[in-house]
Amino acid sequence: MENTSLLALSAPLFVLLIVLEMVYYRLHPDENASGYGVRDTAASFAVGAGAALMDIVYKTIALAAFVGLYQLTPLRVEVTWTTFPLILLAQDFCYYWMHREHHRVRVLWASHVVHHSSVRYNFSTSVRQPWTGLTSQIFYIPLALAGVPPWAILLCGGINMLTQFWLHTDRIGRLPRVIERVVNTPSSHRVHHASQGGYLDRNFGGILMIWDQLFGTWAEETERPVYGLTKNIDTHNPLRIVSHEYAALGRDVARATRWRDRARHVLGRPGWQPGQQTARAVRDDVH
Repeated sequence: MENTSLLALSAPLFVLLIVLEMVYYRLHPDENASGYGVRDTAASFAVGAGAALMDIVYKTIALAAFVGLYQLTPLRVEVTWTTFPLILLAQDFCYYWMHREHHRVRVLWASHVVHHSSVRYNFSTSVRQPWTGLTSQIFYIPLALAGVPPWAILLCGGINMLTQFWLHTDRIGRLPRVIERVVNTPSSHRVHHASQGGYLDRNFGGILMIWDQLFGTWAEETERPVYGLTKNIDTHNPLRIVSHEYAALGRDVARATRWRDRARHVLGRPGWQPGQQTARAVRDDVH
């Protein structure tokens, strides 16, 4: 599968860049930067390795689904040098909504929370990915139904992920404002990974920030971000990192006394609890 192969081929480069950033931190310490921690970095690598293995399974399932849908639709999009940028643009649009919903629907957040679980922000954070990534693929079904070849959907997904590796660093400052508002940058993505109130649920774009501009979710980096969750899990155990929110969700569902509350625990916003009066629940990442 194209994007799995693309990411696998890029792995040595990722490791090299992580090592170089670690050396840079050692030679040029910055007390305001999150830096590296041995246990945190080891946990990110362990989680990333597990995600890479699980990704093969999920991409195989997704590819089979996309092929089936592609055969059902009468539409066809020919992949050429002219159309491929448009396909990538459409994929990035779907990515925006996938990413946004993975922050706003708790059962989806239970998967995505893995990527936000580190209190540090560096290149190694980029490889801390969930082991339950099949939920992400659902959002690309419209591309298959529109006649985009399945291999092109997966290839664009790989390109989108590759472009986000360099975003995970404290060492690149804010770029000119016009760039920050159009494409994803380390500054915009630092906001996305921050845990303080004004930064929560912002900057969901993958390659472009225009979607956040259009749909009102863009925020500019104005104060130094505090990374991690609103309630950090304080563990470097890879198994707990990838499962802690599913466990918390299960406990909440088990404690609920009404089916309506059980459904809202699963499909509502992260942090919702029975008795909350506001339509927009206060986000609470872990329990």
